[in-house]
Amino acid sequence: MKRMPKPVVTDATLGNWRRTARWRRLLLAVLVAAPTFPAAYVMARVLPGPQEFFLRLSLLAIFMILFAWIAMGFWTAIFGFIALLTGRDRFLVRADPAQPLPREARTALLMPVCNEDPQRVFARLRATWLSLQATGLGEQFAFFVLSDTREPDVLVEEERAWAQTVRELGAEGRIHYRRRRVNLKRKSGNVADFCRRWGRDFRYMVVLDADSLMDGDTLIQLVRRMEAHPRVGIIQAIPLIVNATTPLARMQQFVQRLCGPMFTAGLNFWMLGHATYWGHNAIIRVAPFMAFCGLPRLPGPPPLGGDILSHDFVEAACMVRGGWEVWVAYDLQGSYEETPPTLLDELQRDRRWCQGNLQHLRLLRAGGFHGLHRAMFFHGAMGYVSALFWFAFLFLGTVLTAVAAFTGHQYFTPGGGLFPVWPVARTPEAITLMIATLVMLLLPKTLGAILAVSRAPTRQGFGGARRVFVGLLAELAGSVLMAPIRMIFHTRFVLYTLFGQSVRWAGQNRGDEGTSWGMALRHHGFGTLLGLVWGGVAWAVEPVFFLWLSPVMAGLVLSIPISVYSGRRSLGDRLQRRGLFRVPGEIEPPAAVRASRQNPHIEPAVGAGFIAAVADPQTHHLHLSLLRDPHGRRRIRWPELRDRAWADGPDALSANERRLLLGDSASLSWLHQQIWIGDEPARAAAWGAPSESNEHIPAAA
Repeated sequence: MKRMPKPVVTDATLGNWRRTARWRRLLLAVLVAAPTFPAAYVMARVLPGPQEFFLRLSLLAIFMILFAWIAMGFWTAIFGFIALLTGRDRFLVRADPAQPLPREARTALLMPVCNEDPQRVFARLRATWLSLQATGLGEQFAFFVLSDTREPDVLVEEERAWAQTVRELGAEGRIHYRRRRVNLKRKSGNVADFCRRWGRDFRYMVVLDADSLMDGDTLIQLVRRMEAHPRVGIIQAIPLIVNATTPLARMQQFVQRLCGPMFTAGLNFWMLGHATYWGHNAIIRVAPFMAFCGLPRLPGPPPLGGDILSHDFVEAACMVRGGWEVWVAYDLQGSYEETPPTLLDELQRDRRWCQGNLQHLRLLRAGGFHGLHRAMFFHGAMGYVSALFWFAFLFLGTVLTAVAAFTGHQYFTPGGGLFPVWPVARTPEAITLMIATLVMLLLPKTLGAILAVSRAPTRQGFGGARRVFVGLLAELAGSVLMAPIRMIFHTRFVLYTLFGQSVRWAGQNRGDEGTSWGMALRHHGFGTLLGLVWGGVAWAVEPVFFLWLSPVMAGLVLSIPISVYSGRRSLGDRLQRRGLFRVPGEIEPPAAVRASRQNPHIEPAVGAGFIAAVADPQTHHLHLSLLRDPHGRRRIRWPELRDRAWADGPDALSANERRLLLGDSASLSWLHQQIWIGDEPARAAAWGAPSESNEHIPAAA
């Protein structure tokens, strides 16, 4: 790609933030080290010994890594709390809310989709469109639905939903739909395909997810801020979780509204203009993105080689490497997303994220990246590797306790000595260490609750101070029970990736189907058995150690009912009626959120999906108009498949065969003619046509 010159425009409103950033990051290193080393010293004294030196050393090393990890999150929350409490943050990208937008500031909204529910996707797109038009500046924006969908029925319904949305909104030429033939590099490849085709027509692009929703005023403010800060390449708006229905989703929605603003303000405090990008709900300056953010293929085969799955962190690092800034706009409120409704759906998503973040470890030594982004690569990987460390820490602790219990205390060492080595009780030190760890884990959520109840509008949005703290206690209990389940799964994901098992990319479930008991048993049976065996061993070795380990064992043993009940819509509705986990905007949702819940009714057709593309005249002609198949009308590429489809009917075709036929316009046209003007009504009826098809030829045919 052509290399662009680094921006030279200065921005006096942000001052010399780089000098401040260096001092702040040095402060963070000191603050993380300050409690970690004393805690490690206390831990070394608490561990039983002095035998099994290497076992104790391994346990101590893992403890230090995990404690430093906790300390980093703790201090991020503390400084975010201070920033929100005082309301003073001079390092925040702002703009005059009345600043006019130049006509050159054209912005594209990109919504990459892959096997998603078309009705829900276009309901969110419609809501964003209507909110944007209400600002009076919608003419400067265009929408692009970029499809990588491979499921035949889903891709046809996408086309129908797009056509109906464009027709109803009068958005011809402003809401575009494109489906790629080859899904290279998944979402990042889809965005790159847009940049090659249309990127030069737009100054900015806002990248969305299939579950993203944006308020029109927020989009306008993002463009204004980019215009006011010419050195900024990406501004990340913080997406708030909405439309949560199951207990798990409501818990996550609650804790994100409670603590999310505090943590994002803390991230901005440390990162400033070297922030990261989360892959959606962010505005990007197109020209530098095209110049600097093309992603290479990692050497070697997947899962650690090949295409980079988690592209967002890498693209932010590339933008900064090119001389541009990346900021977090944590003060904007009109950015929304949905969250997986069940624990298994969440873990399916985490499987992909785990592989993508582990790939980032291969970029730690890549040239030109800022040190903070190398730290972010490591930090992202630690989000999953820490589960392996926690498991190893607990397992080694069990082994060390068993060794100490069965070998007993050695009063005289093998080397001899005049005096015995008396056992020393370290109970007070162990209790102190446990309290310090709990404070660092629990205080951030408590501070989030204090912020929520300290302001009247926020307090009322959460349903009052009592509901805030009851919800906090309930969320803490749920998190404690689910933490060991996530630990086991994330440990497996890390090991799968390290041993070469690549993830299969599939659409994310965003519905409310819930988790069946059979599915929960299949996925959580191993964890349940592990909890029973592990707990039995711990009780046999040392009952006191079993009590210390009991929260972990409880989560594993109860993983099946936890997974089932946490994903039940009916239980979530009951919690909502009682006001538990209520969040601001839930009783009176913003207009865009309210509009997104109104799924458009797609007009009926002859059949659905693949059958409609063959038999229904309007769907058939729509699909052919979108099919980039210049030679297919003159040459049938799959004659045997076409003939078998007509002879045996659509039910005899596999998903791959249906997809092949959908890409062959000549075969589709032939089948369509056979259905409506052929002389075999019985076979036509198998495709949903009336029995006397010649007497019911639609006008569109």
